[in-house]
Amino acid sequence: MPGISRKPTIALVASASIALLATACTGRPDSGASDDASKETTVTFWHAWSAPSEVKAVKDLVAGFEKAHPNIHVHVIGNMTDDKMNQALRTGGAKAPDVISSFTTNSVGRFCSSGALVDLDPFFEKSGIDPRKTFPKAMNEYTRFEGNRCAVPLLGDAYGLYYNKTAFKKAGITAPPKTWSEFERDAEKLTIPQGDTYKQLGFMPNYHGWETTTEHYLGQFSPTYFDKDGKSNVAKDPAFEAAFKLQKKLVDALGGYRKLETYRSGLGDEWGPKHPFHTGQVAMQLDGEWRLGMALDAKPKFDIGVAPLPVPDDQADQYGKGYITGTIAGIAATSKKQNAAWELVKYMTTNTDAVVNFSNAIHNVPSTLAALKSPKLTYDPRFKTFLEIAANPDSTTAPASVNGGVYLTTIQQFGYDYESGKATDLKAGLKKTAAQIDTDIAQAK
Repeated sequence: MPGISRKPTIALVASASIALLATACTGRPDSGASDDASKETTVTFWHAWSAPSEVKAVKDLVAGFEKAHPNIHVHVIGNMTDDKMNQALRTGGAKAPDVISSFTTNSVGRFCSSGALVDLDPFFEKSGIDPRKTFPKAMNEYTRFEGNRCAVPLLGDAYGLYYNKTAFKKAGITAPPKTWSEFERDAEKLTIPQGDTYKQLGFMPNYHGWETTTEHYLGQFSPTYFDKDGKSNVAKDPAFEAAFKLQKKLVDALGGYRKLETYRSGLGDEWGPKHPFHTGQVAMQLDGEWRLGMALDAKPKFDIGVAPLPVPDDQADQYGKGYITGTIAGIAATSKKQNAAWELVKYMTTNTDAVVNFSNAIHNVPSTLAALKSPKLTYDPRFKTFLEIAANPDSTTAPASVNGGVYLTTIQQFGYDYESGKATDLKAGLKKTAAQIDTDIAQAK
């Protein structure tokens, strides 16, 4: 499971505030990769992991690389924020990183459009590696922007459904829901009122909940965020309206926004042992693969079930898909050691055993198709659900944008207004949201 620093919702906000990068270096192999990777050299690698177990896992990953490439030494610096990475990528210098790894996929559009990270396609081509056959579809998508593959996946996160099997049995529910209509019925069955609050809530649908963000709901509807001209599709693609209606219907069916928010305010936080799913106060939870380890560590008094999130009733044949995100790696355009840096990036992200060992240590989803099928993976049998979601070609992600995750923040803000009743006209609200997204992107270019 990820460390406390790896909070997707926090990363989204952080990416929205990162200053736009600018560099004169193109980073293309013919201009920036003139070093001889066969000679003795040292590359600097910055990463964001901070928990002791994660830092050790990175150290072991790098040790494996240095054993395979004894002439290339790696100077590793951990617990680096995106702000620090961006500053170093912009200014360069002897102490700047040659390779970076970030938790924030929403920064890919900035990295690519500014030239802060080099386009990796020529390196892949030179090495005879086809990214389309190497990485899951969604991971391929979130590491590119406008034809520039400036990043590569380094483990991933997949979202699914956790459910309280003991509560399911008491409610007479024999299997996890596969469609949203089944999910709504189950959520109501699992909800046990207690005065003006709940003894047990079937599901916390509010956008302020734990991982119940707009993009995680939307992932099950396979939306197209932007049209071919780069304009927001929020008001045109019916997937957005359907997702907002679904969530609002859940809010109303389970007691209404005010009652749910009052209950939520008294529950435990997302990253502590008193998370409401751990304690049994919420019977179903939308969450990432890391939740399984955290929930088991909390020693719950019920059996935990894991399944893919439900899909819209008219997309029942796509049950098994989910929302995908993850960690990315890239090579600094300011680096004078890009060929040596590529050897490190290639090893960390495409060497099957390296990816598998790192996944086993970090407890995130492997980021190559080969690693997802490796017999060397060690995991709780329930973790297999997330491996299957990651490999599913119907799984989705949020596309890169020139201003990072600002457009997702705008959509989420409308979600807050709509679920609370502040905004009542869904179609008009989506049009206004789309217009704001287009304005923000135009200003960022």
